[in-house]
Amino acid sequence: MESIQATKQRFGIIGNSATLNRAIEKAIQVSPTDISVLVTGESGVGKESIPKIIHQLSHRKHNKYIAVNCGAIPEGTIDSELFGHEKGAFTGATATRNGYFEVADGGTIFLDEVGELPLTTQVRLLRVLENGEFIKVGSSKVQKTNVRIVAATNVNMFDAIKKEKFREDLYYRLSTVEINLPPLRERQEDIHLLFRKFASDFALKYKMPTIKLSDDAVQDLLKFRWNGNIRQLRNVAEQVSVLEQNRAISSNTLRGYLPTGASNLPAVIKTTKSESDFSSEREILYKVLFDMKADLNDLKKLTMELMKKGNAKDVQEDNQGLIEKIYGDNDDDETLEDLQVLAIPQKSETKNYAPETDDKYHFAEEIEEEETLSLHDKELELIKKSLERHSGKRKLAAEELGISERTLYRKIKQFDL
Repeated sequence: MESIQATKQRFGIIGNSATLNRAIEKAIQVSPTDISVLVTGESGVGKESIPKIIHQLSHRKHNKYIAVNCGAIPEGTIDSELFGHEKGAFTGATATRNGYFEVADGGTIFLDEVGELPLTTQVRLLRVLENGEFIKVGSSKVQKTNVRIVAATNVNMFDAIKKEKFREDLYYRLSTVEINLPPLRERQEDIHLLFRKFASDFALKYKMPTIKLSDDAVQDLLKFRWNGNIRQLRNVAEQVSVLEQNRAISSNTLRGYLPTGASNLPAVIKTTKSESDFSSEREILYKVLFDMKADLNDLKKLTMELMKKGNAKDVQEDNQGLIEKIYGDNDDDETLEDLQVLAIPQKSETKNYAPETDDKYHFAEEIEEEETLSLHDKELELIKKSLERHSGKRKLAAEELGISERTLYRKIKQFDL
C-alpha cells in the first residue's frame, strides 16, 4: 500500500495536519475496493483530489475517469448527459448519444456537487448503484454498466434529506465510506506552508522574485478565517505576487488583500428558507387581498352615500375617516374630483321637475329609478346632461359637475363622447 507522504507528493497535496492525513489514509485504504465513496467538506478545500487518488490507486486506473459537475448541468439535460439518449427522444436529439455511465464503463465517475441532482435523476442513479442498470432517455432497453462512483458535496446532506431535496436511500448508498476534508481554518499549521508554495509557483509563472511575509504578516495570515479555504488563499497569494513591487510583504500590506466586513462571511451559508416560509408568504398575501376587499367594500359604501345625498358637506364629515383610509390624507384633488363626478345634482339643479310641493317626491322617484342603473351609466348620463345643458362647453360643464376641466376631458375621452 502506498504511503500517505508518497501519495501527497504524487498528487501535489500540501499539508501535514492530522485531519488531512486521516482523509488521505482512508482514500488509500478504500481504493482497491469497488464501494462507493462520498467526499464532504466546504467549498474550496480540494475535494476533487480524493477521487483522483481513489481511481489511480485502484484496479480501474487504466480505464476512464470522468468528473461531472452536477450543479453546472441544466436540469433538463442532466439525464441525457449521465445516461445518454436515443435519436428523437426530445427536440434537438438528432442522433443517439452515449452518456457518461456508458462511456466510463469499467472506470470511475466523480459526481461533484451531487446534492444538486434533481430527484428524478436521483432515482436513476440509485438504480445504477444497486444493480448497475440504466436506461437511455427515450429508450426502453435496459443496459448494464460497471462503474465506480465517487461523489462529493458541500451541502449538509441531512438537512437536504429533511427538506426532501435528497433521497435518504441514495445518501446511504453513496456514503458507504465517507471522507471529510477539514476547512483551512482547522489546518493552522498548513496555512503558511500553502501560501509559500503558491507564492513560489506564481513567481515561477510570472518570472519575478518570490514574495516573503514578515512575522506580523504571517500571524495575520494564520488569524484570518479563510472562508473560501485553499481557493481563497491561492487567490490572495496570486494578487500579492502580481501587484506588489516590494517583495517583502508587511502586515499592513497583506491586510489590504484580506477581505473584511460582509466579505468575511462563512463560505457555506445555510439557507433556512423552507416550505413553512412559503406558507407564511401565502398568509401575508391572503391578508393583503382581504384588506383590499375590505377597502373596496368601504369605497362602495362611500359611493352609495354620495349617490343618495350628493357631495354634501355632512357626508364628507361623517365619512372623513373612510375617505382618508381610501385616498390618504394628501388632498389629492384629482382623486377627489373623480369621486365628485358620482354626486347626484341637488334639487336646485333639477329645474324640469314637478312644482315645489311635489319636488321632494319626484326627486326620490328619480333616485329610486336610477339606482337600477350601473355606476358607469349614471356617471356617463350626468356628463352628457351637463354638456348638453352648456352646449358642449367643457369649462362650464366641469364647474357644474364640481371637477376640473382636465378631469372632464379625460372622462370624455374615456367614454368616447
